[in-house]
Amino acid sequence: MRYDDRGRVRGVVTSDMGIGRDGERKPSYQPGYELLGKYTVFAEGCRGNLGEALMDKFDLRRGADPQHYGLGLKEVWEVDPARHDEGRVVHTMGWPLDNRTEGGGFLYHAPGNQVYLGFIVALNYRNPYLSPFAEFQRWKQHPAVRRVLDGGERIAYGARAVNKGGLQSLPQLTFPGGLLVGCDAGFLNGVKIKGAHTAIKTGALAAEAIWSAFEDGDTGQGELVGFKTAVRQSWVHDELYRARNFEPGLHRFGTFFGAAFTWIDQNVFRGRLPFTLHNREADHDSLDEASASRRIDYPKPDGVISFDKLSSVYLSNTHHEEDQPSHLRLKDDSLPIAYNLPHYDEPAQRYCPAGVYEVVRDGEQARFQINAQNCVHCKTCDIKDPKQNIRWTVPEGGGGPNYPAM
Repeated sequence: MRYDDRGRVRGVVTSDMGIGRDGERKPSYQPGYELLGKYTVFAEGCRGNLGEALMDKFDLRRGADPQHYGLGLKEVWEVDPARHDEGRVVHTMGWPLDNRTEGGGFLYHAPGNQVYLGFIVALNYRNPYLSPFAEFQRWKQHPAVRRVLDGGERIAYGARAVNKGGLQSLPQLTFPGGLLVGCDAGFLNGVKIKGAHTAIKTGALAAEAIWSAFEDGDTGQGELVGFKTAVRQSWVHDELYRARNFEPGLHRFGTFFGAAFTWIDQNVFRGRLPFTLHNREADHDSLDEASASRRIDYPKPDGVISFDKLSSVYLSNTHHEEDQPSHLRLKDDSLPIAYNLPHYDEPAQRYCPAGVYEVVRDGEQARFQINAQNCVHCKTCDIKDPKQNIRWTVPEGGGGPNYPAM
C-alpha cells in the first residue's frame, strides 16, 4: 500500500520478485512498482490482505458484526454419459455435518459430461477435530452423489474461503483515497451463495461515483461518500437486506431449526421480518477445547470417490518457487505448539485443505511445520487460527494454484 503524508491512500505497490528464501536478492531480482491514482478501488475477493489492512488502519469495521466465512471445496469430474443429466442442479444441506455445524453441498451437471461438485463448511464450527476436506470426501460417499461419480474421473480440485456475514458484516465502504467493492467488502448473498452479480454491480457503482466526482471538479483529495449512498439505494442493498437473517439464524438455531426459520423468513415474509439477528462471535473465537470435544474418525480415502489432500493439491496445479520466503507468516513462532496444540490439538492440521500445516513429532518434542508450497490460497488459516497468529501474504513471484475449468 502507498499512503501520502496525510495518511491518504495513493495506490498500491507490487511485490519485489526474485527474492530468495534467506530474504536476499537473487540474480533474477526485479523491484516492485507503484500503481498510483486519485482513487483506488480494492476488489481482491474474499479476505483480501490489502482490504484487511485498510479496515484496520481506518477502523472500517466499527459498528459492524464480525465478517463470517465458509470454506468452499470444489472438484470437477468427467462422468459416465449414462449418469449425466446436463443442466441438473442439486443442493444439499447438513449431512454429514452435525446440527451445530453449518454447511452443505452442490452438484451441477455441466456440458461435456462434466460435473462440478463441492461442499461448503462454515468456519464458525466448534469441534477442533473437524476437517472440512474430510467432510467433503465423506459427503461424496452419499448414494445420491456417488451414483453420479461412479465410473468417472476427477480432473480438478480447488478450495477458497467465501464471505457469509451479509449486510450486518459490511464494513464502511469508503476511506480517504479509495473504496471497497465485491467480496473484498463482503457483498456475497449467503442465501443464494452468489456474489459475482453483486461484485459487478458494486464495481460499476464505484466507477460511476469516481466519474461523477471528477465531473464535479474533484481532484482526488476527498472521500467518495456518494458511493455509500449509491450502494444503499441500489438493488444490492435490498437483496442483502432480505438475506440478512440467514447466517445469524443458522448460527442461533442450528441447522435443522435454522433451515425452518430461513424457509419462513424467505418464502413467507420475503426477507422482511421486523427484526434483524446478529452473530457477534468471530469465527476464530468459536472453537471448543479439544479436551471437551469428540474426536472424529474419518475413513481412509478409497482413491476412487474420496482422496487425500496431496493428490488433490496436485490437481490444483499449484506452484510456488521452492527458493522463496514463506508467504505464510507467524506473528509468534511459539504459539502453535505452546498454545494451539494443548488447547485445540493444533487445528491447522485439519482446517487447511491442502496439507500446508503439520505437527511433526520427534519423540517427546513437537514442532510446527509449514509446507507453504502446497498452499492453494484459500485464506482459511488467516481466518480460523484461534490466536489470529497466521498471516497470509502475497507469494513472491505470484505463485499459487492454476485452476482449469473451475
